[in-house]
Amino acid sequence: MPDLLLELRSEEIPARLQRKAAGDLRKLVTDALVEAGLSYEGAREYWTPRRLTLDIRGLTARSADVREERKGPRTDANEKAIEGFLRAAGLSSISEAQVQSDPKKGDFYVAIISKTGRSAEEIIAEVMPSIIRDFPWPKPMRWGKASSQPGSLRWVRPLQSIVCLFGTEHEETTVIPFEISGIVASNITYGHRFHAPEAITVKRFDDYVSSLEKAKVILDAERRKDIILHDARDVAFANGLELVEDEGLLEEVSGLVEWPQVLMGSFEEAYLSIPSEIIRLTIKTNQKCFVTRKPGEETLSNNFILVSNIEATDGGKEIIHGNGKVVRARLSDALHFWKRDQGDLPDLETLEASAKKFSLDLKKPLDQRMAKLDALNVTFHAKLGTQGERVERIRAMAAKVAFPAGADYKLVDRAVVLAKADLRTEAVGEFPELQGVMGRKYAVLQGEEAVVSTAIEEHYKPQGPSDQLPQEKVAITVALADKLDTLIGFWAVDEKPTGSKDPFALRRAALGVIRIILERGVHLTLLPRIVSHMARIDMDIGNTVAADDMSRQLDLLSFFHDRLKVYLRDQGARHDLIDAVLTPETDDLRMVARRVEALTAFVSSEDGKNLLAGTKRAVQLLAAEEKKGTVVADGVSDALLKLDAEKELFAAIKTVSAEASGAIEKEDFRSAMAALSTLRAPVDRFFTDVLVNDEDAAIRANRLALLRLIREATGTVADFSKIAG
Repeated sequence: MPDLLLELRSEEIPARLQRKAAGDLRKLVTDALVEAGLSYEGAREYWTPRRLTLDIRGLTARSADVREERKGPRTDANEKAIEGFLRAAGLSSISEAQVQSDPKKGDFYVAIISKTGRSAEEIIAEVMPSIIRDFPWPKPMRWGKASSQPGSLRWVRPLQSIVCLFGTEHEETTVIPFEISGIVASNITYGHRFHAPEAITVKRFDDYVSSLEKAKVILDAERRKDIILHDARDVAFANGLELVEDEGLLEEVSGLVEWPQVLMGSFEEAYLSIPSEIIRLTIKTNQKCFVTRKPGEETLSNNFILVSNIEATDGGKEIIHGNGKVVRARLSDALHFWKRDQGDLPDLETLEASAKKFSLDLKKPLDQRMAKLDALNVTFHAKLGTQGERVERIRAMAAKVAFPAGADYKLVDRAVVLAKADLRTEAVGEFPELQGVMGRKYAVLQGEEAVVSTAIEEHYKPQGPSDQLPQEKVAITVALADKLDTLIGFWAVDEKPTGSKDPFALRRAALGVIRIILERGVHLTLLPRIVSHMARIDMDIGNTVAADDMSRQLDLLSFFHDRLKVYLRDQGARHDLIDAVLTPETDDLRMVARRVEALTAFVSSEDGKNLLAGTKRAVQLLAAEEKKGTVVADGVSDALLKLDAEKELFAAIKTVSAEASGAIEKEDFRSAMAALSTLRAPVDRFFTDVLVNDEDAAIRANRLALLRLIREATGTVADFSKIAG
């Protein structure tokens, strides 16, 4: 079976777009071919800074002939129905249709539509132009003289050539010639633009790959990554160092070079006084270089690894020199930031009011930056006020969280007022991703308590589902307060996530709250805190909302419930068990998780399965009678219990209810479930021996009241009616 080789070569494609674009090309082409009736055995995409390549193997040579019967209206249908049928079937006259009979529906028209298969070459030539023209680049551009013409080609960078070859492994391949804005598909490509700019004639994929490699282009991005990583490790090792690996940087650098050449540069040791995080980010951001360190040490060395796209004749001396100049200049700036951030601000007298508001010490550099953040009225969000106002609100929330989290409030408050201070440091201004990290470093330098310094960095955690959680109680408190304030604030101003859009990362914030509560064991009820904090925000920003309007608060609680369901399902919990313990007003998420855990074990046991069946029967029967308006007694009367089975069940329910309630008060849900499991035998006997709908109305009402006690007893831990099985 034939194969298809497609290459789209252009000027440099941004590294961040390459992998996705190659995947998009594979999907768009294979979907179009399959839609047209072709099949294939396999497809793989490749990319370099200057080309997207697609290799499709085992493509069918032509699409199959198709014969389709399309049923139409009855033969006595009106003229409009028949005309519509002819248009849909592509018939010019009703005489071209056949008549078929149905014993029940009578005679009706049928169109026999036959489509002759087409060659793969014809199909490829037809689908490719529209795929290229409509390719989903995020910011495509036009170029050249034709750019002013309507419908001119838009591409991420100027498209330079197209290769499109079709044929079997052993036969001569053919070019499928289609044209896009004057570029005609051919069998000609080009290698490295400096080392091998001459044209290369291509026959099929294997010789395409080998020809490119001879022309200093490694097509496979994963192979380029592997070369860079291993060569960088080797160069570092040869100099008594180890590479500080960075998967994101490795991915980016592999998208910047077609012929990777790994070299080592250096900078003055004096720059090592800068924190390692700043050095690493400076070198990574400005020069796309890796840093190194001595084996087993955390601090960096003054050597860095760079990756060139040119095999230099001087062994890379000029390239190393040029990169070193830029690295040293950037590190000089970074050292300046680092020193400036530790010094006094020039206008301390203007910060006294802010210092008083937050109990700040203007002799300390980080305190000065927090005072400056407040004094400048730096906006947090247009609808939610300034960063200073936000810090005040986080302080208020932290006061409501510190006790449940078991944290020292004085230390919590100190951490909160300094948590955002590094936003006014020059280091974070240059590298925003260092917020928190720099705050901790500056806090340590000015002698803050260790737990306060740690909380400043860790209050942003977790940043995602696999990120580490804060460890210390002070950090846990500040992290919860920060995230809760964010969520409540954006709910107050109706800036909730919609569909896939979540510009303020509120889903991540909610998951962070859930993970901290569950994985750090914080016993925190959410709704009172949501209500009081939203009221404060409404007052701060002038929101005029009725005091008794709980819709926003419950909507936010529902948002937490949705995130909790996702989290618990990811942990292996059944969705029906989650629904069984989760009510719209449930705001103790830790209790939900513990109840689900206990319920999971309970319904897996034999007693649990049988009690579940009996309870559901009781609840369904009771619900049906309530719906019909059947009288249910207010309570169970001993005098009306006539049979041993109902007497036994009543006695068991009283005992079990007391035991289960006591266990629940102690948050011992497994014991509560164990108590409930003892109801299995009396419930089974009750439904075997007792007719609930007795002819005597009083007895019937009493027995229905007994069923209600079953529902109430089991309902203390879960709504059994929502459990499947």
